Amino acid sequence: MIDLAQLRREPDVVKSALARRGVSSSTMDEIELLDVEHRRLLQEAEALRAQVKELSRRVGDARRAKDTVTAEELTEKSRVVGDEERAASEATDAVALKLRSLLLMIPNLPDSRVPDGADENDNVELRRWWVGMHEGAPFPTYEEHQRVPHWEIGTELGILDMESGAKIAGSMFPLFRGAGSKLLRALSSLSLDKNAGEYEEIRPPTFALTETMMSTGHLPKSADDMYSIERDGLWAIPTAEVPLTSLRRGDILDPATLPLRLCAATACFRREAGAAGKDTRGLLRVHEFDKVELFAYCLPEQSDEAFNDVLQRAEAVLQALGLTYQLLELCTGDLGTASAYTIDLNVYSPGVDRWLEVSSVSWFRDFQARRANVRYRAPDGSTALVHTVNGSALGWVRIWAAVVETYRQADGSITLPQALAPYFGGERTIRARS
Repeated sequence: MIDLAQLRREPDVVKSALARRGVSSSTMDEIELLDVEHRRLLQEAEALRAQVKELSRRVGDARRAKDTVTAEELTEKSRVVGDEERAASEATDAVALKLRSLLLMIPNLPDSRVPDGADENDNVELRRWWVGMHEGAPFPTYEEHQRVPHWEIGTELGILDMESGAKIAGSMFPLFRGAGSKLLRALSSLSLDKNAGEYEEIRPPTFALTETMMSTGHLPKSADDMYSIERDGLWAIPTAEVPLTSLRRGDILDPATLPLRLCAATACFRREAGAAGKDTRGLLRVHEFDKVELFAYCLPEQSDEAFNDVLQRAEAVLQALGLTYQLLELCTGDLGTASAYTIDLNVYSPGVDRWLEVSSVSWFRDFQARRANVRYRAPDGSTALVHTVNGSALGWVRIWAAVVETYRQADGSITLPQALAPYFGGERTIRARS
């Protein structure tokens, strides 16, 4: 949630920044007016509350003095003022609710580094990486046997069964078999092991309360993309960012403990409501996938280092797997609601001849912390909001696709990268199931 104090202090700065994200000036004008009205009503209600308290004190004094007439007069006056106070409080709550409803739909202010743009086509490529690039090797070329889409490879080897997944749960729910399932598990284990030294591993619940989903900004704006369990008031998490952000919800953190780094491997669920007929073959777009998330609570001055650490760790996993990838700086039109700055990592998948997004590394300033009320204690004893940073390391279904396509051999088998060998008992070859 944006900082109302900043809007009061620097209205033109806030409006100009949000205009870059398509937020109209009329919406911000309405928020400003509601904020003024809310503060006016709040003061009015508090003044009336003080009157009621004073009248109650005077009633007590009159009764102790056995001045019944004065006590009754004051009691009646207190009743009238009390009714006015309740009406003012109700009006205050109504305006506060309307103000909060609008604020919950306002995105974060984009950082000055964020390029302007309408959609993903305006994202800016920062750089690419491939095996041997530092030794002068040219951008990779791929053989015909690597130009086979992963869904065909998976079916041929018996390691991916989209048909059975659809029979069990409907379309876009993949089912992995044998070595395909083991590969998925190995990818999570590789990432968790590489990050275990600095990031505490968490295994959070797969479901979250509405309040938890609100903390990250996924609700209410992206409700249509989430799976809800209305009977229990729960939501299936779209990313481990959701529970990790709320792990310390309402807490005041010791700055000496920051940055507080966490990681989690979870299943993630997304309805992909706007994806009908778009990129739905194989694992390009699915409703359920496994992912390792890296997350940090940090002091504002630590946010750059925390962001770069997550980014470098995501890159390190891709480099360990020997996959070609690019870094994209997201433009204002493609930036997530809660993000102030995001870099996407896209891996090249030769079988589908496409760059596939496998990670978004984002800095949120205090946007999420304001919703979750996560603060730290400053040296002067006051409290301030922490910053949050997170990123995937990585989302595995598309990595799975890129691995099986990139490492497919001429005989149809797959030779896994060396980094995965320990998770396969030293064996690196996946062949057709007998």
